[in-house]
Amino acid sequence: MMNFKDDPRVVLTLDAGGTNMVFGAMKGGGFIVEPMTLPAHSDNLDLCLGTIVKGFRAVVNRLDSKPSAISFAFPGPADYPNGIIGGYLPNFPSFRDGVALGPFLEKIFSVPVFINNDGDLFAYGEAIGGLLPEVNDKLEMAGSSKRYRNLIGYTFGTGLGIGIVVNGQLNRGDNSCVETFCLPHRDDKDMIVEDGVAIKAIKRIYGELSGNPAHKFEPKDIFDIAEGKMSGDKKAAKKTFAEIGAAAGDVMVTAASLIDGLIVIGGGVTASHKYFMPSLLEALRGKIHTFKGEETGRVQSEIYNLDEPEEFAVFAKGSQRKLKVYGFNDEVVYDPQKRIGVAISKLGASKAISIGAYTFALDQLDRK
Repeated sequence: MMNFKDDPRVVLTLDAGGTNMVFGAMKGGGFIVEPMTLPAHSDNLDLCLGTIVKGFRAVVNRLDSKPSAISFAFPGPADYPNGIIGGYLPNFPSFRDGVALGPFLEKIFSVPVFINNDGDLFAYGEAIGGLLPEVNDKLEMAGSSKRYRNLIGYTFGTGLGIGIVVNGQLNRGDNSCVETFCLPHRDDKDMIVEDGVAIKAIKRIYGELSGNPAHKFEPKDIFDIAEGKMSGDKKAAKKTFAEIGAAAGDVMVTAASLIDGLIVIGGGVTASHKYFMPSLLEALRGKIHTFKGEETGRVQSEIYNLDEPEEFAVFAKGSQRKLKVYGFNDEVVYDPQKRIGVAISKLGASKAISIGAYTFALDQLDRK
């Protein structure tokens, strides 16, 4: 993994939201200017593009040196390798017919521009400067020979985002369309899983369980109700998070089976992980039967909660033993246990995305 913390190059960044846009600049993996916030004007293409140019120019004027690149996440479908934003974009309706945003910014600022999905950059940031190196360091300290190179990042928020890093490289797919939000919900095959996990789902499920569908609570309020800090239906609040955990864990089974790497979870909803993590892990650890009636795991690995010290100790230990090389006196270390760790992001989604955007730009610049 790259040592981005010592890199002297400056990269312009953007947190692109449908209401506001936050502009910044990073060097060595940290922000070096005070972020600037401007209204997005997302329903007016001319005003929106003008805002983006204005924001980046204001940041450039605060720098002591010329930036090496622009790198940021943009919500929604896009041809990310070519910097073209278009398609169904609820938060940016003026981009729906297709906007060559990357080429536009390269013309204006004369630096390479890299745009990615926010779920992708979250996973990349966690792989470069978050969970992946942290777990490998802890495994080394524990004397384990096990190391991880693959990571799945999930974000719980307004949607259900995913990002995948394989052997240290971001997997963007051939169509910039690596997604699982559209897989069917475990309890309603006619509903996508995102509609059972995202913020709107939390509010809907609590309303159904509490018998108060017209409530005005936000997920933070529902968490506080579960904690006993606000008045409301405590039992319904706890069950709400348990239900989203089960739905998320069910879809993670598919990703974990195909990618076979660590799983890190981020986003605003993760504050409630004490209530959704048990059901999420239960789904990942679920069993299924073969045609012959034999029981097997839905994921062919043991699943560990890395945020629990006792579980991490077992995870690190594995089944490591020495194995003699047949016909020789030599011995090799053998650990036959297949295992996957799951953890809540310690960086937080915003910081992980920023690190992902910064390091992605550096990696691409180094390849040129």
